[in-house]
Amino acid sequence: MTIIPGFGTRDVDVGGVNIHAAVGPKRDGPAVLLLHGYPQTHAIWHKIAPRLAERFNVVATDLRGYGDSGKPPTTADHAPYSKRVMAADQVAVMRSLGHARFFVAGHDRGARVAHRMAVDHPEAVERIAVLDIAPTLAMYENTTEAFARAYWHWFFLILPAPVPEKMMGAEPLFLLRAKVGAGAAGMRPFAPEAWAEYERCFTPAMIHASCEDYRAAASIDLVHDRTDRDSGRKVRCPLLAIWGEHGVIERCFKPLDEWRRVADDVRGRTLPAGHYLPEEVPEPVVQELERFFS
Repeated sequence: MTIIPGFGTRDVDVGGVNIHAAVGPKRDGPAVLLLHGYPQTHAIWHKIAPRLAERFNVVATDLRGYGDSGKPPTTADHAPYSKRVMAADQVAVMRSLGHARFFVAGHDRGARVAHRMAVDHPEAVERIAVLDIAPTLAMYENTTEAFARAYWHWFFLILPAPVPEKMMGAEPLFLLRAKVGAGAAGMRPFAPEAWAEYERCFTPAMIHASCEDYRAAASIDLVHDRTDRDSGRKVRCPLLAIWGEHGVIERCFKPLDEWRRVADDVRGRTLPAGHYLPEEVPEPVVQELERFFS
C-alpha cells in the first residue's frame, strides 16, 4: 500500500526478495528513485513525491527489510543486508520498471544505499542526492562522544542478535516514538497517516531486519568502503548533499569535505531543519531536488 496521492503500487521480485514500490504517473521526463531511512518507509516522501511527479517518473520504494518489502534471512557476515545487496535490489526494480538510467535521492539509510549504488552501478545512476548523512566510513572513523550520544542507536542496534531485538520488542511503539521524536522538530513534522504507516510496519520482522542493516553497516559495508578508498573508486556522477542545520550531521561533521573525499563532483548546503528533511521542510527539499535533477 501507499499513502502518496496519485501513486500506484508494484511488488517487484529481485532474486527471490520482494521489493515494494510506489510508482507515480508515467511522464515523458527522466526517472527519479526515492529511498527512505530508519525507522521509516517510502511514506517519508509523501510530501515530496507528488511534486516531483509533475516533472519526473517517480518511484519510491521500501528498502529490503523495511515496510512491505521482503525481509530475507541473514548470514553470519550480514551480507544480505549490505548496502551492496540493497543497492542491487533497487537497480533491479528500476530496470523492471523500464528505467535503465535514473536519478536517485536517499535520506538516512536510503542515502547510504544510494552512495553504494552510485559507486557499484555508475551506468545506472545519473545523479545522486544524499539527505542528512556523511559517508558511513567517515562517521565511524570520526566518532566522538557527542556523536555517540546523539546517535546511540548506531551502537545499540549492532549488538549481537537477539539482544536489541528483544529489548525493542518489549515496547516497540514506545521506542519508535522515542527515537523519531527526539529530533530537533519533535513529532510535529509527521502527518498522522505517515505515522500510522511507521507504526504498522515496525514489526518484529522489520526490527530484526533493520538491526541487520546496521550490523552490516558496521562490518561488511566498512570493508567495501575501505576497499573503494584503497583502490580510488569514487562516485563519478554529480552529487548533492543537503542536511539539517539543527541536526547531528551539522554538529559533528563537515559533510561537504567528507563527500569530496569519496566523490568527484559535490555541491550542497544546510536547510533549516533537523534530521527528517522530507517531512520537516518539504518545499526547500523539492526545490533543491528539482534544480539538481534538471
